[in-house]
Amino acid sequence: MQTEKSLMARLLGARMLPMWLAVLLLAGCDNSSGQAKAERSAPPPPEVGVVEIQPQRVNLSMELPGRTAAYRISEVRPQVTGILQERLFEQGTQVKAGEVLYQIDPNRYRAAHQRAQAELERAQAELRQAQREWARTSNLYEKNAVSKRQRDEALSALEAARADVSRSEAMVETAGIELAYTEVKAPIAGRIGPTLYTEGALVTANQPQVLARVVQLDPMYVDIQLPVEKLARIRSSLKEGAASKAGSNEAETVLLREDGTPYPHKGRVDVADVTVNQSTSSVTVRAVFPNPDEDLLPGMYVRVRLSEGVRENAILAPQQGVSRNPQGEATALLVNPEGEVVARQLEAERAIGAFWLVEKGLEPGDRLIVSGLQKVRPGAKVKPVAADIPLHPTQDHQASGKDSSQQSASEDEDPAQ
Repeated sequence: MQTEKSLMARLLGARMLPMWLAVLLLAGCDNSSGQAKAERSAPPPPEVGVVEIQPQRVNLSMELPGRTAAYRISEVRPQVTGILQERLFEQGTQVKAGEVLYQIDPNRYRAAHQRAQAELERAQAELRQAQREWARTSNLYEKNAVSKRQRDEALSALEAARADVSRSEAMVETAGIELAYTEVKAPIAGRIGPTLYTEGALVTANQPQVLARVVQLDPMYVDIQLPVEKLARIRSSLKEGAASKAGSNEAETVLLREDGTPYPHKGRVDVADVTVNQSTSSVTVRAVFPNPDEDLLPGMYVRVRLSEGVRENAILAPQQGVSRNPQGEATALLVNPEGEVVARQLEAERAIGAFWLVEKGLEPGDRLIVSGLQKVRPGAKVKPVAADIPLHPTQDHQASGKDSSQQSASEDEDPAQ
C-alpha cells in the first residue's frame, strides 16, 4: 500500500513540473514585457535653451543726470553815461563779436576828444619851444655866456614840456576810448536776448542793470553730478587693471534728452571739479557738446552716458538666465558636461542693456540655461539646445551700463524675474 502511494506521488510530481515551469516562464515574460513597456513610456529629458558663455570686450559707462549751461554769457552794460539814441539789433537774433548794439549820444565825448587833441597840440608847441631854448642855452653855456643855473632851468623846462606832451597824449587816448564807448558793442558772438532799455533812456557807466544779454549756444556745456563712490570705483578699476582707459572714439559722451531719445552729436569731458559738494557728496564733471542747430538751451535737464573704461574680458549673462533668491543674491542654472542641471550663485550687480555683468560665478564655456527654466531643477537630466538670442550687447547698450541699484523707473523690477 505504501508503495502505491509513493508511486502516485511521483506520477503527480512529474505531471505538475511542466505546469510550474510554464507558470514561471509566463511570469518572466510578463515581467520583461512590463519593463520594456515602462521604458518605452518614460518621458525623454526636457529640452532647454542654453547660451555658451564667452568673454568679450565691453565699453563700460554710466548714466548720470546733468544740466545744460551756456558756453559763454555776456551781459551788455554801458561804460559811459548818456542818452540812448538808437538800438541797432533785432531782439533774439544772432550777433557777431564787435557788432554795434546801441548808440549813446556821442556829442559830449566828441567835444572832449577834440579838446584833448587841442591840449596835445599846445603841449607839443611848448615842447618845441623848450627844445630851442635848451639848444641856445647849451651853446651859450659852452662859451661861458650863461650861468649853470640858467642852463639847468632850460633843461628843466624841456623835461616839463616833454611830460606835458605825454600827459596830453594820454588825455587824447582816454577821450578817444570814451568816445568809442558811445557805441555799445557785442563782446562775444551769440544770440542776443530782449533789450531792457529803449531809445531815449538815460544810462550810466557801469550800471548794475544790464542792457541785454548775449549767449553763445554752440557749443554747449553740460554739468554732470558724479557721485564720489562711482568716481572711486572708476579709479580703483583702472588702478587694479580690471578696466582700461577708453580710446578716443570709445570715450565719447552721449547725451539723452528728457524723453530718452539720444542727442545726435557726441560730446567729450572738458574738466572735472576737484572739490566735493558736501550736500550731495558728488563732484561736478563738465562735458562739451556741439549744438549747431541750437536744440539745447541753457538750464535743460538731461541724462549723460559717461564712459568709465573698457573691460577686455568681461563675462556677460543674458538677464533671462539670471534670477534672484529671497536674499537678493543672483543665481543661475547651468548644464554640466554630463547633461545635468547644476545651480550656481553669481556676483552680478550691474546691468548692461539686456545683460548682467558677472564678476564671479561664471567661466568661459559654461552653458547657461536661458529658456525652459520652469521645467527643470538641479540634478535633472536635460537636452540642451542653442538659444536664439543675441550674445553681445549693442553699442548703445554698451554705453548704458547701470548698477542694479541705479535702474531707471522703467527698470525697477528685476529683469530676470
